[in-house]
Amino acid sequence: ELGLIYDVMINEDNDVKIVMTLTSPNCPVAETLPQEVEEKVKSIDTVKSCEVEITFDPPWSKDLMSEEAKLELGML
Repeated sequence: ELGLIYDVMINEDNDVKIVMTLTSPNCPVAETLPQEVEEKVKSIDTVKSCEVEITFDPPWSKDLMSEEAKLELGML
């Protein structure tokens, strides 16, 4: 909903790779959020492995958020 996940790739062996961003390089959850995403995906029974890659290209903007997230956060 926040537009942080850019891509999710799953191969035939159920290895998962997630390309995501953060709101900024200095995001307060920069150390914990990618690890939390990886752990949550790994907890799915059919997932063999998970790798999370952080990118800042393209940079995150609130335009990437869903309408529902914007509404909930009072941005509409």
